[in-house]
Amino acid sequence: MGMTTSSVRRRRAGSAVTAAVLGLLAAAAAPALAATDGPAGHPAAGAPAGSAHGAARTEAQAHTTAQGAQGSAHGVARTEAQAHTTARGAVEGAARTPLGITRLAQGPGHAVAITIDDGPDPRWTPQVLQVLRQNHVKATFCMIGTNAQKYPELVRAVAADGHRLCDHSADHDVTMDHKPVAYQRKQILDGKAMIQKAVPGVAVDYYRAPGGAFTPDSRAVATESGMQPLGWSVDPKDWSRPGLPAIVSAVEGKLPQQPTVLFHDGGGDRSETVAALKQYLPWLSARGYAFTFPVRATP
Repeated sequence: MGMTTSSVRRRRAGSAVTAAVLGLLAAAAAPALAATDGPAGHPAAGAPAGSAHGAARTEAQAHTTAQGAQGSAHGVARTEAQAHTTARGAVEGAARTPLGITRLAQGPGHAVAITIDDGPDPRWTPQVLQVLRQNHVKATFCMIGTNAQKYPELVRAVAADGHRLCDHSADHDVTMDHKPVAYQRKQILDGKAMIQKAVPGVAVDYYRAPGGAFTPDSRAVATESGMQPLGWSVDPKDWSRPGLPAIVSAVEGKLPQQPTVLFHDGGGDRSETVAALKQYLPWLSARGYAFTFPVRATP
């Protein structure tokens, strides 16, 4: 069907309106675009103030967005740097504490490390401390966490005399080496925490597994916490109460180089241990032995 005269007129009128609207829009946009040609933050000469203000707001928003992005980038960089530092510190800390079980005394060949296990005990620990004090000997006390929790004043007495502290697990479970890693970790870390609670700020330098039954995992947990796995090289089995002559004979026999000697101040009647220390410590001194602590390095 052909177009009528009225239809043509209506279409021409619509086109004219559209052209007028587009012209107005172009005129309004031109000053805004011109405003961006001046120096930063200032409108170009002759630009309408409203347009300049709008352009300035747009520019300020863009600047703020850029600053925010820059701040985010800096934040990410800081986070990455902190993570790197933390990871590096953890690796270096683990490297400083060897995984190997040490059984040697610090110092030259004529040095001996006395270690005392299974306390603290309200009856025997004070007696052991007195013998050590009388002989000017510093020892390493391997404490059971629950005992340290029960007798914190004895932990403080040991530390006050200048002896070293050793984590001997929370409960002295001699079967823990057959149990899951999570259980081993809890026993080790809980034991250390119980000892440290009694003497805040004092280091726990060593970890000795109950019965000496270390596992690769327990050694790793100990070293991650900054504790050297600690064994021994001389065991008189004083814990079994074999009699004073048997204990003295065992510790005065042929000693290895830089020996670490095992005694006990907890877990039962330790009267034989106290008597043996009274004989053994002067015997060692008379033969020129120096009393030191276990080494913190792989033997």
